[in-house]
Amino acid sequence: MGTLRDLQYALQEKIEELRQRDALIDELELELDQKDELIQKLQNELDKYRSVIRPATQQAQQAQQAQQAAQQAAQPGGGAGSGGGEPRTKRQAISAEPTAFDLQDLSHVTLPFYPKSPQSKDLIKEAILDNDFMKNLELSQIQEIVDCMYPVEYGKDSCIIKEGDVGSLVYVMEDGKVEVTKEGVKLCTMGPGKVFGELAILYNCTRTATVKTLVNVKLWAIDRQCFQTIMMRTGLIKHTEYMEFLKSVPTFQSLPEEILSKLADVLEETHYENGEYIIRQGARGDTFFIISKGTVNVTREDSPSEDPIFLRTLGKGDWFGEKALQG
Repeated sequence: MGTLRDLQYALQEKIEELRQRDALIDELELELDQKDELIQKLQNELDKYRSVIRPATQQAQQAQQAQQAAQQAAQPGGGAGSGGGEPRTKRQAISAEPTAFDLQDLSHVTLPFYPKSPQSKDLIKEAILDNDFMKNLELSQIQEIVDCMYPVEYGKDSCIIKEGDVGSLVYVMEDGKVEVTKEGVKLCTMGPGKVFGELAILYNCTRTATVKTLVNVKLWAIDRQCFQTIMMRTGLIKHTEYMEFLKSVPTFQSLPEEILSKLADVLEETHYENGEYIIRQGARGDTFFIISKGTVNVTREDSPSEDPIFLRTLGKGDWFGEKALQG
């Protein structure tokens, strides 16, 4: 009987060991599935960036070559021109298509307006802020995009976007579900609150994937022309505001218009709360600041055990951090 008990005990131990191994295998398989999903997601993002970088780089090179050719044709003497240099890089996602509008032209353009519920407005705004290519737009630009988007509906099994086609619309999904495929391979499914088709209006490239509906869907859409008008108009308005501000700074009033324009191109507006530190003594600096509104206090700390020494107060038009520009 003792031998039988021993065998039963040993059998139970083996069963428990096998159960633990099965649980470990299940856990490892789950972890492997998660890693496969992450790899697929990263691959999709990589495909997106590759599809954008190539056409955008080609367009930028072509635009630069055309501009240089036009300058050479206008200056047959071949003298050294002023104001050359590398093409400007905008912080926000603006289409690379060449344009020839000025602020006066764009100020007469009337943008369409489509009424929406507060819930729809919030959904569109959050979708844009969640999109890698559009999240850096200014809030004023996002608001205009929200206002200009119009409703679109598709039935089940409809093709909204076809890979390789020339696209001119970007969509935000409010209701439903779609499937995204590339070269016949399923990439993902998307539901409400997602943006798709944005590459076509940002970089004027062909559609990089196919999007088909799995159920009836309700979307909001905006076309490239309307989107570009918003980008250009807000960009030019902001540039004009920065130019007027720089001209109001006594130190910059003697600078040529061309230099002021270049400064306005690289200015970025930043906000700080009352009492917040902008620069800390001893920290590495890489930013030059010009005060457009408000005041700041400048202090120096001679000893960690003593209170900081107040030096002066700076206001609108004053600047600090200039040594950062000198390396």
